[in-house]
Amino acid sequence: MNVGSSGCFDQKQQQLRILRVRREPFEYGLLPMPRLIFPDPLTALRGLYSKLRSEGNSILVRSTDGNVHIDCAGIALALDLSEDEAQLVLETLLSVLPDIQHGSSATSSPSPSDGSVSFEDFLLFLYIQNYKKPPIRPHKDAASVADVWPSSSAFDGIMATLSPLQIRTGRKSFPSQVDEESHQLSYIQKHLPQLLCLLANMSAEDETDSQVLTLEQFDHLGFLLHVGEKGCASVPLSQLAPFFANSDPDMPAAPVLLQQVLEWLLEHLSVVADRSQERCRENGPEGDVDVTMLDASANTTFAPVSPRGTPTGGPSKIRNRQDGLTYIDGITKVSVLKTENEICGGSVKISNCHDSVVYILAPMKYASIYGCSDSIIVLGAAEKVVKIEYCERVQLIVCSRRVRITNCRECLFNLAVNERPLILGENHNLQVAPYNTFYPRLEAHLAQASIDVSVNKWDKFLTLGVLDPHDSLPHAAGVADAPAEGASLLSPDRYTNFVIPKWNDSESALEHITKGNPFVIPKAYIVAQQQRSKAVDSLRNTLKNVPMDESRRQDLTQAIHVHFREWLYASGNIRQLYEFQDYDKD
Repeated sequence: MNVGSSGCFDQKQQQLRILRVRREPFEYGLLPMPRLIFPDPLTALRGLYSKLRSEGNSILVRSTDGNVHIDCAGIALALDLSEDEAQLVLETLLSVLPDIQHGSSATSSPSPSDGSVSFEDFLLFLYIQNYKKPPIRPHKDAASVADVWPSSSAFDGIMATLSPLQIRTGRKSFPSQVDEESHQLSYIQKHLPQLLCLLANMSAEDETDSQVLTLEQFDHLGFLLHVGEKGCASVPLSQLAPFFANSDPDMPAAPVLLQQVLEWLLEHLSVVADRSQERCRENGPEGDVDVTMLDASANTTFAPVSPRGTPTGGPSKIRNRQDGLTYIDGITKVSVLKTENEICGGSVKISNCHDSVVYILAPMKYASIYGCSDSIIVLGAAEKVVKIEYCERVQLIVCSRRVRITNCRECLFNLAVNERPLILGENHNLQVAPYNTFYPRLEAHLAQASIDVSVNKWDKFLTLGVLDPHDSLPHAAGVADAPAEGASLLSPDRYTNFVIPKWNDSESALEHITKGNPFVIPKAYIVAQQQRSKAVDSLRNTLKNVPMDESRRQDLTQAIHVHFREWLYASGNIRQLYEFQDYDKD
């Protein structure tokens, strides 16, 4: 009897260990559009569902998999949006759908070329638009950030007062990664009854005790809940539930009482919440970024530290979590390199970095950059979304399906994007330019991330309102009435190629390597580059042909070298040279 009980307990623990909330819809899927946010989402979406059903096939369409889908035109009609706004909603939803094949049950992620999404996923997407993050207590010590954030500015009257360094130095007052994940889990627990009612197409008059949920409807919860572990393929949610597990694909599974499904899910999610809180208490504020809703231990490595610079606030940690998240946090005056063997196609978060250079030369699904300043960040191919928030004087070089920019100042974005870049919130002096670099494995990573090199909408950015309803940071009075500031195009005269150092000479022996920028550069930028190249060649020839004796030529050469060394030190590039030497030795 005891052995049998132990076996059941172990099986239950195994089930609990692989159920968690998906971060992506909450972190990358919220849009600051008033028409998407409903005070009472269940009632509003019930009404929307009834409206669309009454409209017939003009809005809802039956897809080849037999399920009801909605396309861009349908979204525009349903929510009274413009074509651009409806396309934004569709692209955003597509970017946060799970990569799960549900067989005949149908919530597999369509590609953008399909032009439609499952109607159930669309309803869940609309429901979570009312999600709010935990309140944030602003840091008050302005003197500690005077060396980074402008102490006085013409924009201070209408811009948010928090700088990246304020966010970093006051970080204990800000939600950590585990805080946000815990809040997401609490949100799902609180709203799970309404979400199930929505999936079951329940009307307000239906009795919950008698309502049932089908396997197909249950699997749509995979939009919000994830099953799987690192190194294992994601599976439909129904394969974990005892009432749907091992169902015969040739014979539809019997519907299950909605109340039974609700109790089972709440039981599992409550245990996950307890374990997450316990790990948070054990690890403390510095370790909580390693805590997940899985029972996972963190693998921690350290970034190289330059001879001239040291990290602030203790050692700079680069954490790899078992749920596929690589976390680079709090580095200062450091260069960091992560390659594809260290990313493994998951998500990357770069936060609170100052005066650093970060190279993520790998394919990934999602990337988030937060609270960084005076840094250069080079990302490989991002299959889904790259978002950058609350950054100042950061140059971001990235190729991705889509990019989302929020509340940044004086940043430069060298972009290769298949969809229009989205600019949100309060921004100042942003510039965008074409993609300007390459590395040996770039084209292989682009193919892995399904990024089309023939399409680059770097200059077709879409700017939404100043205030984001999901943003809990404080804003100055009257900012809601200020017009949103977008971005300007970088002048071709200032466009330069960014050269990524070669750390490993063995890469040159690969057969299929990228030897140049695979994206098309606009003609004006090519002409400007050619003119600068000619000017350099002309100067070189002039110096070479100037008549002078050998001693004067040596003096000239020495002067050039001195100025070059001064530039290396003044720009901070000397630090990278030291670090690259250390990396080569390693």
